[in-house]
Amino acid sequence: MIEVEHLSKVYGSTTAIEDVTFQVEPGEILGLLGPNGAGKTTTMRILAGYLPATQGTARVNGFEVHENPMAVRQRIGYLPETPPLYLDMTVEGYLHFVARLKGVSAGDREQRVQTVLQECNLLEKRTSLIHKLSKGFRQRVGIAQAIVHDPPAIILDEPTVGLDPRQIIDVRHLIKKLAGNKTVILSTHILPEVSMTCNRVAIINQGHVVGTGSLTDLMTQLAGVSSYELLLQGDQSRIAQQLLNLSGIQSLHWHDLEDASNPRLSLRVVCDPGTELGPKIAATLVHEGAYIYEIRPTVTNLEDVFLQLTTEEQTSIEGDVISDLEGSSSAAEGADQEENSDGKEPL
Repeated sequence: MIEVEHLSKVYGSTTAIEDVTFQVEPGEILGLLGPNGAGKTTTMRILAGYLPATQGTARVNGFEVHENPMAVRQRIGYLPETPPLYLDMTVEGYLHFVARLKGVSAGDREQRVQTVLQECNLLEKRTSLIHKLSKGFRQRVGIAQAIVHDPPAIILDEPTVGLDPRQIIDVRHLIKKLAGNKTVILSTHILPEVSMTCNRVAIINQGHVVGTGSLTDLMTQLAGVSSYELLLQGDQSRIAQQLLNLSGIQSLHWHDLEDASNPRLSLRVVCDPGTELGPKIAATLVHEGAYIYEIRPTVTNLEDVFLQLTTEEQTSIEGDVISDLEGSSSAAEGADQEENSDGKEPL
């Protein structure tokens, strides 16, 4: 249904994405997962026909995006991160307006609007002005405008960002209802979103796809990665320095404890695949005079996969305490420009 081959986009001297390749089968939900600035939004804008690619091809239902942009737009529904809503219109009036813009025939327009109002649970808000709706309901209206012309493919950019837990659950259920008869791509940097919603995932980092497959496949692929969770007390900087001197330690990830007055430290140590460094870690901590309250090996999960594929290995401390996901933050800097593109998103 959706095929992306060797896609690249360059802004001046900045490469937003490079050699991106993946495909999405009919009826599948693909999660495009990566840190902020990794290239997710640029990829989606190219698929939606909003941006031209510098190199490569993208096809939707057999139509190449650059060669047949109108045919692609008829077959795709796009929800940008900020829904393109007209706040002074009613929900129903806005959907009629969008249906007309998207070429839904006059005879079918009323039925399509009523169908998406029901699918998105908006019937009770049909006469409400959009500016009076909560963020969760506005997000539903955004999804409704994306599917009002009944496209076979849907692209959703960060569809649950800024929503409260109840609204997130509602939007998840709506997306899962759409799957089966529609192909869905959704982007996110929120790990639970992928595990709760998607059939497959493509992990993108610094503009490159660094891993694709089902969650089970990716976790099996990295099952050999060894890691430990620790609860301890001591000098954080000295502990980090000594642990990173151990052969086989890939990275350290410090976690904030809810009680700021608690002197204990929470640490996750990621080691090379197949290594058993628990005894060495414990001996090093004791040698440094740290108190160990807990040390336990952890099982590979989606967070392990994400960190392994997107976190650059920290090779020196340079006097600073290593912070959680420092490598991912560094990776995000390279493609920040894609998130700051000016201009109104397309309907």
